[in-house]
Amino acid sequence: MAKLSVNINKIATLRNSRGGNNPNVIKAAIDIQNFGAEGITVHPRPDERHIRYADVFELKKIITTEFNIEGNPKEQKFVDLVLANKPEQVTLVPDAEGQLTSDHGWDTIKNKDYLINIISVFHKAGIRVSIFVDPDINMLIGAKETGTDRIELYTEGYAKEYAMGNKQQAISPYVEAAKKANELGLGINAGHDLDLNNLKYFAENIPGLLEVSIGHALICDALYFGLENAVQLYKRQLM
Repeated sequence: MAKLSVNINKIATLRNSRGGNNPNVIKAAIDIQNFGAEGITVHPRPDERHIRYADVFELKKIITTEFNIEGNPKEQKFVDLVLANKPEQVTLVPDAEGQLTSDHGWDTIKNKDYLINIISVFHKAGIRVSIFVDPDINMLIGAKETGTDRIELYTEGYAKEYAMGNKQQAISPYVEAAKKANELGLGINAGHDLDLNNLKYFAENIPGLLEVSIGHALICDALYFGLENAVQLYKRQLM
């Protein structure tokens, strides 16, 4: 069964919108773990519009599951943050500065030399590395050559097609990508726009899926179902 890592960025966004410490991001992370999530994900950005760099240091003290820090390694501050906290996993995302949300994977061919170098930096610190990729066979072959441990399949394309009722068309490129990743010996994570409507079908059809990272949809659902129920509902989709 794939593990559920909950991205708590949106909890931090709500906190930052009013100032103060309500909701408490650290308590939320503790609770989410107690509710059954197998990991906590954060994606700090340079403007600190949601997760702050200081949050990461505090989260490191209390996370007892898997800590996954996402971000663009071309920002030296991000690299320093990861090395200082040594999470179980770092997920490298090619975001532009000021980008609202992640919207594409790495060109692992064009960025091969860069990725080889930066991945080795994290490996030397004992940190598992995952890189964000589109479901493109050439990008997966390129990912293997970078030395990454895992890839995270960018699933917005899947979510959009699924929502239009095109289930087979939605899942097909991801199945082929997963088969190739398994063949290459790459671990498979996935994330972006996965929700209670489309997660089960995705998880049932992706061979070797290890982990999904879900934030926005889960926190939105928590407004209606409560945080504990939302975590449990998402975990059930992965069974």
